[in-house]
Amino acid sequence: MVNLDLPVFDDVLSAALQINGAAHQTPVIESPELNERVGGRVLLKLETLQRTGSFKFRGAYNKISRLDAAGHPGGIIAYSGGNHAQGAAASATLMRFPAVVMMPANAVQSKVDATRALGATVTFYPPEEAHLRTERAMKIAREMQAAVIPSYDDFDVISGQGTVGLELFETSKELGAPIDALLVPCSGGGLAAGCGLARDALSPDTALYTVEPEDFDDTAKSLKAGKRLKNDPKARSICDALLMSPPGELTFEINRKSLNGALAVSDEQVRQAMTFAFNRLKLVVEPGGAVALAAVLSGRLPTKDKTTAIVISGGNVDPRLFGSIVLGGSQPARGLAGALR
Repeated sequence: MVNLDLPVFDDVLSAALQINGAAHQTPVIESPELNERVGGRVLLKLETLQRTGSFKFRGAYNKISRLDAAGHPGGIIAYSGGNHAQGAAASATLMRFPAVVMMPANAVQSKVDATRALGATVTFYPPEEAHLRTERAMKIAREMQAAVIPSYDDFDVISGQGTVGLELFETSKELGAPIDALLVPCSGGGLAAGCGLARDALSPDTALYTVEPEDFDDTAKSLKAGKRLKNDPKARSICDALLMSPPGELTFEINRKSLNGALAVSDEQVRQAMTFAFNRLKLVVEPGGAVALAAVLSGRLPTKDKTTAIVISGGNVDPRLFGSIVLGGSQPARGLAGALR
């Protein structure tokens, strides 16, 4: 077995110092209506209010801000169609690095526009060739003398995402509200892995669960099998930010030891959660960012007389899709090839 270099809690603390002043310390809120509905206390960590609209900025900035500019005259190259694209672009601009972001040709135009507006040069790849993007990025990086910035399976990226958990557990202590269970949206597993490092150090009695879209629950299946498994390429979901497969090598090694379980929710449950968040909490949440809320609202985990924390991981949703969902319409689900991480 290969001995992997895995981050530890001290690396999360280091990341917190590294991103301080660049990333926002996002708020944790409660809703009396939500608490009454689930019969317990729910703490919502709002990464929708993070810079670029998702938690992805944390890991990208922690990685990029540590780079030696002289050693990477070509700047950085990232590959993503959504939240990581924007987080990497913004981080590179702040550090005055040139940035190239590879995006699928079917990426939502608003996300392409946002990535460009944040300072990156955007190139496109056929969506059906998503499995080749890492290899292509590494080739381009060698030619450009640039650094590749992965979206989840990276030491510094995982450590940066762990600051979400660090802040959440510190806030729960200030509130005098020990967390019984923490639910985290999951695709490649970087956010869950980072939060697991914080949980182990700060609140070991808290149960940690990932939440994935149904049919894209490769983390759940991988945990059961004891090895990394891929999703069915024919699967579809509206949760475009959570469709990457399989789990990362580093992230799975951390998650298989720290997770207490893995949950899955349907697209309809996600739609209901997004509608609840907008109508009752006044929050705009993207489908992938709403899965933990969907799990709580649909009773996927006991919440009565407990304190449950959930990460609302992003709010970068296409306006037309969002309008259709909150007005009760339907939208076609996306497949793995169109994943927008």
